[in-house]
Amino acid sequence: MMNLKIAIFVFLALAVTRFIPHPPNFTSLIALSLYVPIIFGLQSILVVVAAFFVTDLVIGFHSLLFFTWGSVVLIGFLSKYFYQNIYIRISGALIGSIIFYIISNFGVWLNGSYGFTLTGLINCYIAAIPFFSYTFISTILFSSIIEFFLYLKIKSVKYTFFK
Repeated sequence: MMNLKIAIFVFLALAVTRFIPHPPNFTSLIALSLYVPIIFGLQSILVVVAAFFVTDLVIGFHSLLFFTWGSVVLIGFLSKYFYQNIYIRISGALIGSIIFYIISNFGVWLNGSYGFTLTGLINCYIAAIPFFSYTFISTILFSSIIEFFLYLKIKSVKYTFFK
């Protein structure tokens, strides 16, 4: 039953931020990709990918699925190195934004829109900087929200334990 609650929470957290009008790439995806495996275990990254899949069913599939979903899985697997404290977790989330930027825009370049040259690759990454800024800001925002709820949970557990 707990796994179902986790899956529903992750789906709703991702769906709300993907379905409501928002600037491009301003979603909870990267924060969830890092925090869900930290909080619920590495196997829970499948829940994030499943939620991503379901929301993509509604929004529409695209040619970059391998790169976007792959970056989510990679960020989830790397989460095991970023659990120690708030500073390391926030750093991990920001590194996750960079990973998503590098991998997803490499996929854009491979689609051929910028030509298969080094100049084309550089131009592709330069053109994506505005999207990256939204990803970065949203990752900070949603990571901070998750950290706030983690703090409240830890505080309530400590309070109950010492009372």
